[in-house]
Amino acid sequence: MTQSAREGFGRFDGRVHILPIRIYYEDTDLSGVVYHANYLRFMERGRSEFFRLAGIDKLAELDGPDAYAWALRKAELEYVRPARLDDLIEVHTRAIALTGARMTAAQDIYCRGELLTRGKVEACVMTLSGRPKRIPAELREKLNPLLTETDT
Repeated sequence: MTQSAREGFGRFDGRVHILPIRIYYEDTDLSGVVYHANYLRFMERGRSEFFRLAGIDKLAELDGPDAYAWALRKAELEYVRPARLDDLIEVHTRAIALTGARMTAAQDIYCRGELLTRGKVEACVMTLSGRPKRIPAELREKLNPLLTETDT
């Protein structure tokens, strides 16, 4: 059985989505350490799969009068330890806040249970002309049950 493009990867452990990612040569610098900007890419994958497993298979609606797209408003990262070539890392994603147009996610990256990177991103829904837009009700209904009570 093949996995549909609309199904998500990873799994939920309670309200935390966990996405395993293998570190390949293309992810590293010459020393075999993951290039710093790639952690943002890994976190983007984690959020995308979080949404898919939450039942949200479209991260943008590009047609019609209610067209919108998610965009990052803010990203904070703290690098604790590096990931290296061939490591199997896990991106842990938790929704920690949901307001009118914004969702804040706490994202931690682990390798063999050890924290590598801690991050927090704030994403917002925007019209295609760049104005903030309320999170559509159908998305909010799917995200509300996944909110965690704290970001720690």
